[in-house]
Amino acid sequence: MNAVWRSAFLALLTVGVVGTAAWLVFFSSVLGVRDIRVAGNLGIPAQQIQLATGVPEGRPLAIVDVDEVEARIKGIRQVESVSVSRNWPGTLVVEIVEREPVAVVPVGPKFALMDRHGVMTEVRDVAPPSLPLLRVDRPQPGDPATGAALTVIQALSADLTRRIEEVLAPSPETVSLRLKDGRTVVWGGPDRPADKANILLTLLKRPADTYDVSSPDVVTVK
Repeated sequence: MNAVWRSAFLALLTVGVVGTAAWLVFFSSVLGVRDIRVAGNLGIPAQQIQLATGVPEGRPLAIVDVDEVEARIKGIRQVESVSVSRNWPGTLVVEIVEREPVAVVPVGPKFALMDRHGVMTEVRDVAPPSLPLLRVDRPQPGDPATGAALTVIQALSADLTRRIEEVLAPSPETVSLRLKDGRTVVWGGPDRPADKANILLTLLKRPADTYDVSSPDVVTVK
């Protein structure tokens, strides 16, 4: 009987320990969220991201649905990607990559910043002078003309980008650039962007009004 009682006692003790551990991890605030640490944010306030997680202080860290939290944070337009993880005993870690504006789009009297995917992240009263003005009929993700223009912008070096006033794309194959000094660049389609950018850097050393790099193998200067 002693052996039976001993085995029963050990079994009960084991169940009790496991139950207590489970309670501590999944139901108690002992291992609850005490801190939400945000990394990678430059323009988005950390408090905004923390609020967007929707995770209250003290919620057991083990039951936080990180996929759901990521989905909430992706609702912030300035966020390009996000990764959420647990750091025991009580920290939720949020690592984000912010959308980087590459162009400005006129929106009535104001200006919207647009990233490389065609997503408008914010609207400002004044256009940042370091970004080219993008003129397309339908400035939005998935629009072929917008995509072609953004491909061109991303192919430009920092030196070239500083010289660009406007990027015009009536269609994906008729992209052109207007420089701040009034000169025009006929770019054509989004094909061979690196070749066109390199050739343009050389051509701009020659005085002219128009530079046509739409066919990189046969360029013209007028």
